[in-house]
Amino acid sequence: MITSPLLTIDNVLFTVHDGILKVLMVKRSIEPYSGLWSLPGGIVDPATDTSTEDTALRKLREKAGVKPNYLEQLEVFSGHDRDPRGFTVTIVYYALIGYQQAEVHIHTVDDAEWVSLPQIAQLNLAFDHKKIINVALERLRQKTLYSMVPVFCLPSLFTISDLKQVIETIIEKPIQRKSLMRRVEASGMFEEVDEKAATGKRMAQLYKLKDNFNIVNFERNLSF
Repeated sequence: MITSPLLTIDNVLFTVHDGILKVLMVKRSIEPYSGLWSLPGGIVDPATDTSTEDTALRKLREKAGVKPNYLEQLEVFSGHDRDPRGFTVTIVYYALIGYQQAEVHIHTVDDAEWVSLPQIAQLNLAFDHKKIINVALERLRQKTLYSMVPVFCLPSLFTISDLKQVIETIIEKPIQRKSLMRRVEASGMFEEVDEKAATGKRMAQLYKLKDNFNIVNFERNLSF
């Protein structure tokens, strides 16, 4: 039993794979909650970590072999009932990333997988990680409506339909294509390439992200 608050980091990484929104989960091999799925994270190590974000990236590398291009701080969760060892404080980071194969690199984890949201709803997760995922999901959906964050989930070359599908998968609603096109043009983040992709009976223009682009936020949400 710990006698002083324990500072930990948890990561909620989302991806869209095969048209399904998924979360990166790891299966614990040690107590507490050995054998249960949890978010990749762990205890801050002051001897090696220069910041809590450094801890987050280290834990993702160790526990799942995944390296996101960016992380955003979500929220702080704390309390006596989060962990059977005692009072804990966790700083949660979240991100939407392109699909990456997960691999276990540490003995405290048996498995690492991308798990769909419907599957997560049926699982008994460690700690309060189901609550954390729900909070992160709501934040991701809100941000998807007013920013270009979904581009982090796209391949290097993509169509507007690819972007539209990612957005609709995240928010679970259809959006107006013309509204999305206006957003693409206004953002200044996209560049047409001299290639097209076959989409059914027509050829669709391929795009790429400009070098050193910045994520653009908009005053209004996307139109449905």
